[in-house]
Amino acid sequence: MAIPNISDEFMRMALRELEQAAYHHEQWAEKLHGTLVCRAVPDETDLRADAHCQCRFGQWYYQTGSIALKNHPGFLEIGIEHERMHKCAAHLLRSSTDGRVVARADYERFVGALKRMNLEMSSVRDELQRALFNLDPLTGAPSRIGMLSALREQQEFVRRSHVCVVAMLDLDHFKSVNDNYGHMVGDTVLVEVTRWIMARLRPYDKIYRYGGEEFLISLPDTDAATGSEILNRFIEGIAALPFAVEGKAGFSVTASVGLADLHPHLPVERSIERADRALYLAKAQGRNQVVAWDAVMDEMLAGPEKSA
Repeated sequence: MAIPNISDEFMRMALRELEQAAYHHEQWAEKLHGTLVCRAVPDETDLRADAHCQCRFGQWYYQTGSIALKNHPGFLEIGIEHERMHKCAAHLLRSSTDGRVVARADYERFVGALKRMNLEMSSVRDELQRALFNLDPLTGAPSRIGMLSALREQQEFVRRSHVCVVAMLDLDHFKSVNDNYGHMVGDTVLVEVTRWIMARLRPYDKIYRYGGEEFLISLPDTDAATGSEILNRFIEGIAALPFAVEGKAGFSVTASVGLADLHPHLPVERSIERADRALYLAKAQGRNQVVAWDAVMDEMLAGPEKSA
């Protein structure tokens, strides 16, 4: 499973909130076990049909917790197991309150749901931590660390009749931005362009900082024609972004893009190479455009280095 396409700030917020919610969940579970062991009077809230919405974990999950992670399959599974666990807990509490012996099978169902919920929470938490570790410190986009393994996972879906395209996006004449305005302004451009793209990606699209001013974009469930439309909108939007520098005239930047299908059987690196060749052609044809790879480009040998 993959973390949805959210900013690093949002990801850190989601991790903090998940850890706090997990703490409240542990406190609730400890209290419940104490109530069962000591045959104490249960909290009336735990006996309600909507108990899973009333506990502190449930309040977080159903009110604010889903904002950052609502599209993550693991987060959905947490909710399923959480509700099942509460239903099992309510049954145990009623048996105990009525003076009946708690059936082993009922208790085991509760423990099973509890374990599955904890496992799903740990899995999502670990993914968030790994994703944050792999972020590019400047732009907040995922770095090349883990990029190939993520694309190989996506390739498995392609082999099961799901299409996907990968695109190499490079900012045109970026060296002149650094030369004319300074590297701090250049960094600002990289950050703003990345944020603009990330805000327009679907939850499971991905953008990786490939190096310098070059980015790799993965668009699952997208063919080359649709990918070209999406990426043409991206380069139009990038060209419209205004950048201001004190004491100097404002400026804008453009981007060139090459894209290729993520091939189901070739190494992922080969699909990236195809997108890179298409990018080279986009640069050669005048920049600020999208070029899709075709078989003719496979005949291209290593030529002059592509322009900045």
